Amino acid sequence: MSAEPDPQRAPRALLELYDVALPDVYGYFVRRCPDRATAEDLTSETFLAAMDAARKQAPPAITVPWLIGVARHKLADHYRRRHDRLSVPVAELPEPVEPADHWDAEVDRIVAESVLARLGEQHRTVLSLRYLDDCSVPECAELIGRTVHATEALLVRARRAFKKEYPTREGRES
Repeated sequence: MSAEPDPQRAPRALLELYDVALPDVYGYFVRRCPDRATAEDLTSETFLAAMDAARKQAPPAITVPWLIGVARHKLADHYRRRHDRLSVPVAELPEPVEPADHWDAEVDRIVAESVLARLGEQHRTVLSLRYLDDCSVPECAELIGRTVHATEALLVRARRAFKKEYPTREGRES
């Protein structure tokens, strides 16, 4: 007698993981989306995609890091769809890079997230992918649907916008 794999094992495992994973997946989106409704929609899309994967003949090992990977792709797809609708030409040549300074070593996480939330969608996305998700510039470019050079230019502008919005030590806007 051969033991056949249980086709419901992976979906059940996902359901058991749901309560543990939901705060992580939703938290991933809420820090990167302009509003809670978008974060909620993308969280739902992530779990629906996970359930589709769990129902496959050979399902992947569904873990929280795997779900965050799915979430990352859902976020990139979301911004790619928005980028297609709101396409703005970007210069192919990167802007000159300013000399490195050490201001980022002093960034307070809570203040940084607040500043990030105030930035425009494209700046928030590219900074989140690059610095929160540790994506390389080529990976960022692929996820947001731009060339590497255009992404480098966007990163320069996004860092400049972030730095401008970040409060100085004296509490004033710089």
